[in-house]
Amino acid sequence: MTMPSGTDSDALHAIGGGVSLRDGCAAAVRDRNSDAIWRRITLRLMPLLFISFVFNYIDRINIGYAQLQMKPQLGFTDAVYGIGASMFYVGYLLFEIPSNLAMQKIGARKTLLRIMFLWGLASASTMFIRTPFEFYAVRFLLGVFEAGFFPGVVLYLTFWYPPERRARIVAILMSAGVAAGIVAGPLSGSIIQNLDGLCGLKGWQWMYVLQGLPCCLLGFLAYFYLSDRPEQARWLGKDERELIASQVGQAHPQVHASALRGLHAAWRLPSLFVLAYLYFALCCGVYMMSFWLPAMIQGWRVLSVQAIGFYSVIPYSIGMLVMFWLARRSDARDGHRKNFAVCLCVAAFGLAATTCTSDNFWISMALVSAGMAGLISALPLFWALATNMLPKEAAPVGIATITTVSGLAGALCPSAIGLVKTLTGSTAIGVYLVAALLVSAGIVTWQQRLLSARASRRSVQQ
Repeated sequence: MTMPSGTDSDALHAIGGGVSLRDGCAAAVRDRNSDAIWRRITLRLMPLLFISFVFNYIDRINIGYAQLQMKPQLGFTDAVYGIGASMFYVGYLLFEIPSNLAMQKIGARKTLLRIMFLWGLASASTMFIRTPFEFYAVRFLLGVFEAGFFPGVVLYLTFWYPPERRARIVAILMSAGVAAGIVAGPLSGSIIQNLDGLCGLKGWQWMYVLQGLPCCLLGFLAYFYLSDRPEQARWLGKDERELIASQVGQAHPQVHASALRGLHAAWRLPSLFVLAYLYFALCCGVYMMSFWLPAMIQGWRVLSVQAIGFYSVIPYSIGMLVMFWLARRSDARDGHRKNFAVCLCVAAFGLAATTCTSDNFWISMALVSAGMAGLISALPLFWALATNMLPKEAAPVGIATITTVSGLAGALCPSAIGLVKTLTGSTAIGVYLVAALLVSAGIVTWQQRLLSARASRRSVQQ
């Protein structure tokens, strides 16, 4: 619990016989009351936002399972599939900032309704594609309509939570991506295999319909269930709304006052470009696994689409367990930088080694699980590093710049691997390139660690 400044000193004065003990007790009661208020807000907002983000991520990566049936039926090559997977991020990059600007004008409820309803329709309409151009167009529109969802939700949460409470809330939201990776495989595989031929539709067509249309309903639910801002929330009492406004509002003047200076400060930081490179390498590994894991499992002589979906749960589940364990261990021992470098190298080794073990399913599964664990565990460690390295004044612009880099990785990596597989008949070369990128990022991280250690020793000696 975060105690107000001065509480300890008040208690010390009370020992001397003052009246500050009464003030300290009152402050403790206020803290307990505020904890109860934010717990109530979390229970109101986060279940719907968490479920929405799960569907958001599923609609990004379900193409990895659809391609197992869609490619042979439509005659698409791996290059066509890779380009289509990447087109999502082209639309996303172009419209992410305009979407967030629009949210500040029309409010969160209308923005979430627009985003979720249109992305649900775009995802469901993928069932009608027949040509590569139609495939590219639908994926591009999906990125356009979905643009701004995650940063918009993060911005929305800043209206409700003060800075000292936001990290844990955003962590809950980000964990929805891992949950989506666990759910997407069995759900998509079961739909594709068990509904194939129902009402004259292919299994992959049913998958897009059943995973896309619920997003439209979630958009209407968000519009009628959520409130744009705390002062408009009728489910809160007047005193509760005033408390939220007083604590959250204190942070906004500092953010606005430093916004212009932050743009200049961020782009002058060498560490920003180092962080951008590290995140680009990490995201290339994440997107390669998101879009090509089903095809990798199929290459290990697993022919059933439903079985591929269930087997894909193993790497994600192991990755999530290792992520929570390592994040807690790194926080306790201040080992974010070291563990981040190790995670990248473990991921690189696991991915590269799978190219030599395709004849043994369980060895390949163990290696790809190690690679997935390294990638997923590296994500929270990276953000712990980034928020520590960036000065407060440059943090908003710096984080936005780093986030944009992830879209660039999504636009380049899947299409590049698809092209490599079309030319060579294997993803091996693409996997080696991504592994080399991860190793180079690990070396850069370790070098930064050594430089930081030397700088600390010099400062102590001086």
